[in-house]
Amino acid sequence: MAGIVKPPGEFSITPHKVSVCILLQIYAPSVQISLPFPFASVAQHNRLGLFLLALTKSCDDILEPKLDELISQLREVFGVLNPRFVDHLTTRLSALSSPDDLFNFFTQMRRILGGPESCVLEDEQVILDPASNLGMFLRRCILAFNLLAFEGVCHLLTNIGVYCKEALSSCASYETTCFEDSSSNLEAFPEYENMDLENFVFKKVTEEIEARKRASERVSFHLHAPKALFDLVEDIEAPADPKSKHSDKVGEASPYVHPPNYALKEFEPNSGIFLRTNWQIQGYLQEQADALEKNGSSFSLNAFELILRQLHKLAPELHRVHFLRYLNSLCHDDYFAALENLHRYFDYSAGTEGIDFVPPASGSNSFGRYEIALLFLGMMHFQFGHPKQALEVLTEAVRVSQQLSNDTCLAYTLAAICNLLSEIGVSNTAGILGSSFSPLTSIGISLSVQQQLFVLLRGSLKRAESLKLKRLVASNHLAMAKFDLTHVQRPLVSFGPKASMKLRTCPTNVCKELRLSSHLISEFGFKSSTMTTDGAFSTAWLKNLQKPLGSAILSQENGSGSNENAFQFCVQPSSIPGSVLQLIGSSYLLRATAWELYGSAPLARINALVYATCFTDASSSSDAALAYVKLIQHLAVFRGYKEAFAALKIAEEKFLSVSKSRILILKLQLLHERALHRGHLKLAQQVCDELGVLASSVTGVDMELKTEASLRHARTLLAANQYSEAAAVAHSLFCMCYKFNLQVENATVLLLLAEVHKRSGNAVLGLPYALASLSFCQSFNLDLLKASATLTLAELWLSLGSNHAKRALSLIQGALPMILGHGGLELCARAYIAEAKCYLSDPSFSVSENSEVVLDPLSQASVELQVLEYHELAAETFYLMAIVFHKLGQLEEREEAANSFKKHMMALENPLDDEDPLFNVL
Repeated sequence: MAGIVKPPGEFSITPHKVSVCILLQIYAPSVQISLPFPFASVAQHNRLGLFLLALTKSCDDILEPKLDELISQLREVFGVLNPRFVDHLTTRLSALSSPDDLFNFFTQMRRILGGPESCVLEDEQVILDPASNLGMFLRRCILAFNLLAFEGVCHLLTNIGVYCKEALSSCASYETTCFEDSSSNLEAFPEYENMDLENFVFKKVTEEIEARKRASERVSFHLHAPKALFDLVEDIEAPADPKSKHSDKVGEASPYVHPPNYALKEFEPNSGIFLRTNWQIQGYLQEQADALEKNGSSFSLNAFELILRQLHKLAPELHRVHFLRYLNSLCHDDYFAALENLHRYFDYSAGTEGIDFVPPASGSNSFGRYEIALLFLGMMHFQFGHPKQALEVLTEAVRVSQQLSNDTCLAYTLAAICNLLSEIGVSNTAGILGSSFSPLTSIGISLSVQQQLFVLLRGSLKRAESLKLKRLVASNHLAMAKFDLTHVQRPLVSFGPKASMKLRTCPTNVCKELRLSSHLISEFGFKSSTMTTDGAFSTAWLKNLQKPLGSAILSQENGSGSNENAFQFCVQPSSIPGSVLQLIGSSYLLRATAWELYGSAPLARINALVYATCFTDASSSSDAALAYVKLIQHLAVFRGYKEAFAALKIAEEKFLSVSKSRILILKLQLLHERALHRGHLKLAQQVCDELGVLASSVTGVDMELKTEASLRHARTLLAANQYSEAAAVAHSLFCMCYKFNLQVENATVLLLLAEVHKRSGNAVLGLPYALASLSFCQSFNLDLLKASATLTLAELWLSLGSNHAKRALSLIQGALPMILGHGGLELCARAYIAEAKCYLSDPSFSVSENSEVVLDPLSQASVELQVLEYHELAAETFYLMAIVFHKLGQLEEREEAANSFKKHMMALENPLDDEDPLFNVL
């Protein structure tokens, strides 16, 4: 959770800020300089302004770039124009050799600020508005310099010298400039260094720190020992910086990778010691917390733990370090370490540091925020897959929040319980949920889990609205949309036989809740842009410098970092907080899921593309991977496995393949589908076993994965003609889904049972299952699954004999618009084959008179099935085509269809070649 940032500390002038001021002088020269810098176009001048805006936004960060890094950024942004910038920058820095030079420099900087006397401007003159971002930054720099004592000015000069010398080895232009400079400037630095003013200043600072400690005062800044931190991690093997080598696969593995050594890239043994304020350290910790929550698996557990331990040793009053250690352990599934660090965090801070909650109305609590500790503990149990413990702890958090009148914590706790009940399979909450959740329980009315969830959702939403917790309101609207998507709303209390019982979901309510959740972004869209001083937020400016704009999703080609148009858009920061962008992105993911269930493949793909294009930077790696999974699944269904596996390879490089990751599960799903289509049942069963191992053994946890594994296991048994075993697995799965109220999954299981009876020759027994599946599909508005169930029902009627051919054909023709408009290759091919079989089974149909009615759909089905490599259905298609050609007397076409039939049957029956890459993918 995002922490409360403390008020900003003293703004100090550093060599990097002096470099930015020099570049500001290039952008807005004073009147005395006639033509200071030859810009080729207005676009280049505007480009420099955007770059300076990015630099000023990031100047309050805990880490400042060195001179060689600033030169590297100039080279990447300006290209050919870069040598002039570097030459001017290094020349001006080398000219600052005395306190008088610094005084004259900042006196000149005052002249580029606008004021009452700047009403009359010369042609093409640029004057900074004092109230603008650049103007405010310059005024802060001038004020910080004016407040420096003589020792501070000398200290700044020494740091500028070290700052320049570190860039000598990597900046040839600066070295040339130094040799061409006057002899007085060359002699100034050695003479100045002999004064040993830096040691004098450090001695004074050390004495001041010791004096404050003796006086038991709180130190407002932290002295970080660069060599100690460097020695601490120099023996740790950490992933290299992605910018250093473009061919490094580790760096390209994920856009969320944040190597632990990044935080120490400026802490070198021979670098100058810089003081960091408490506020800057808090900004750094908040940035690391956000990175951990986005993709904690990219952090090295031990390396980052060592950094946090050393930071805690240097600044023991920063209790948020314990919270980051808790997040680090949580992301790496270390239960005992996470529990210990969470207890330690609340023991030391009492929940008063880093938690963005409104204080309770009853005033301060001498025992700390115990209810918030319970909330975090419950969420931790939920993360580790302990649903019963999580529900018990969260119930206790509700009780404590009510006793302490902490309405904000109560609202968040209710939202957490709703999330738990919706994500975890809970069949009974008797003895856990008390009467405080619903007034109906107090009058003896027993509610099901789904009814209790609905009551909790409505109560949590109303409470969040009354407290004006806008982000929680948006999150609750998303939860309501998800509930309405998969649950039939029944009245909590109904009296009499004529009570209204509308057993259908309402897509209108789903769209309404999704639209209401998106209204949150309007709260931030109309706010004016002000000077942002938040250390964590400002780093996003410079991180976007090299981000390509409009890079294709699932494409191996990366955009160029020197694209001017891309820079102009990507450099613009977002005034919308990351948590808000996550909520808005989640609404698009839920839209994609809703349209998948409702059967609109184009709309599902569009919403997934919107998320992958606009929200991946602000989202967690899990949500971003889900968007990619949806796009790859769409490719597999509509374009075949070749393109799907090519896209999957790119996704594997983009996201870390860890246990139970969405990308790994998708890979197993694609392998299983392809193995079944090609007849490789041994490999299909192996993939089913892999899926089953990924699911947790705890009851109610990983229900989606358990359902997926059981479905695929039953389909594998059905492909092996083990009908009784397949029916037993499907029946057991149906009982599990019914127990945990997985009604949408029940529709799929019932359809599978109908398919088992159809394949086993018991069409009469399969009809009730197909009709029951149709009933579920109508109740939940599953239009595409309804079309598939209608197709299976038609095939069952056709299996009963030719007398039912017309009824089956009528059912197929009624479902064809939905199937052809939104169905994949396999479903369309099945519809084509069933339609042709209906015509061929009809005694009144003449092949010689209407051969195109049969041959056209069969030809289309053969093309689609060969793309899928579905040998069994392809063989059946060519068999039917051979029969039609035989009746038409077209012997050559008959032989060609017969040869294709033989080829697919041999591919289906023959064992898999050892050289097939499918054997080596697991």
